[in-house]
Amino acid sequence: MPETILLEVDEPLDLDATLGCGQAFRWARRDDWWEGVVGRHAIRLRQEGRRLEFRGADEPFIRHYLALDLDLEAVVSAIDRDPVIHAAIEVCYGLRILRQPLFECLVSYLCATNTNIRAVQARVESIAAHYGDLIPGSCRDHHAFPDPAALSGATEGGLRSCRLGYRADFAARTLSRITADPGWLNRLTSMPYDEARTALMTLPGIGPKAADCICLFALGQLEAFPVDLWVSRILGRHYRQAVKERSICPADYEELRSFGRGRFGGFAGYAQEYLYGARHHLCS
Repeated sequence: MPETILLEVDEPLDLDATLGCGQAFRWARRDDWWEGVVGRHAIRLRQEGRRLEFRGADEPFIRHYLALDLDLEAVVSAIDRDPVIHAAIEVCYGLRILRQPLFECLVSYLCATNTNIRAVQARVESIAAHYGDLIPGSCRDHHAFPDPAALSGATEGGLRSCRLGYRADFAARTLSRITADPGWLNRLTSMPYDEARTALMTLPGIGPKAADCICLFALGQLEAFPVDLWVSRILGRHYRQAVKERSICPADYEELRSFGRGRFGGFAGYAQEYLYGARHHLCS
């Protein structure tokens, strides 16, 4: 039987927006349940109003992962600075930024360059199936995402078999760097945003956007403002921060990232997620 969290009035949550916005790659909607893997937990979640049902982990784990302790009212009040973001908040209200495992998030966004969400999901699942442990009792034979030690022997060829393509070379070299310095990931968690972002970009295959995503989704640095083509389009249409539609060069990326941080402050990452979540509404 599932367990239940009765959300308080001041704990707004939109589970569909949170798990369906593409910030994490191991969730799938099946009927009225979301099924996913976080760490070594195969989890099922379902929301009906203020009632949140869950299986596969205990309540403190679920609350932490969904950031239910974060005062979302204060966050949206801080970023609600103009009609555009206000409209995005109305569309996506209750979307929360997940607290993802660092190593999995890092490898996932290394797999996410120049591709779409479904392709990233397939790559991440393939890595877990090839190198991760089977989670006991999981109804769909879910595998945990491997830790650095489990991936330490992964070769470029082995990673190519996980559908990484040209990214396999970057992944193999990045994994070699991380396993050669076991304390590196732990040190990363204590760095301020700009320092952590710079450190991440020293890894093969981790560019500015991937670094910002890792900072936001795994390090809890909510001032990070990742920019993809959708966010770039929204900034161009509504904030006159226009760049070319088909690509974002490094100088343009830095300009847009800096604009987002300057406009939305310490919760710029939430503004980014709400703008992205409302992209079809804002770009229609």
